[in-house]
Amino acid sequence: MANKGGPERPRYYTPYEISLHSAPDDCWVSFLGAVHNLTDVIKENEGPLVQPIIRSAGMDISHWFDKDTGDVKKHVDPITNLERPHCPEGRFLHVAPNEPTSIWDTSFGTPWWKNQSTKVGLLSKRTQVIRVKNVLTSQEHKLEVPSEEIIREIRDRYLDYNWHASSYTWKVAGRPTPFVILLHCINLPRQLTCFLCGRDSWYHT
Repeated sequence: MANKGGPERPRYYTPYEISLHSAPDDCWVSFLGAVHNLTDVIKENEGPLVQPIIRSAGMDISHWFDKDTGDVKKHVDPITNLERPHCPEGRFLHVAPNEPTSIWDTSFGTPWWKNQSTKVGLLSKRTQVIRVKNVLTSQEHKLEVPSEEIIREIRDRYLDYNWHASSYTWKVAGRPTPFVILLHCINLPRQLTCFLCGRDSWYHT
């Protein structure tokens, strides 16, 4: 998302949003704080090595990787006493086999977990529930939003429910709130209630 007058901001996603992409033809995962769309990776590499990815679609797979190196975790094989990739869900795409083999093809270049082209955004570290009520129509919606988002981005999410919302001004405690302020900087309670009072004012309690 672009930030007017500043650098482009990353898009943040909630765990629930990621869980909606849980099919082979729509596969998102999160790991080490990032969110990746692996749909094309699966499409271009059909076979048993993508099955662990498919089974984990819509989930966080940070436990597959070393947070310091960003590579697949390793362990010492108790039989061979050699260091091997640690794949509790089964060996997956671009992980080398344990034993030397002539059919191991390394021409893929960058492994998928290091490929930044699949990255679509960042995983929210904490989410906030916002209840939005239009006092003119009595319509009410609950939104789970990343605490890292700015007010404008939260307003943009609400456009799915009320496309007029872009013409409202968001007011906190009766005062206009800059759209570039971060939600977690407002120091609000866990659940925030916003009231759509008209074309020019949003209030919270």
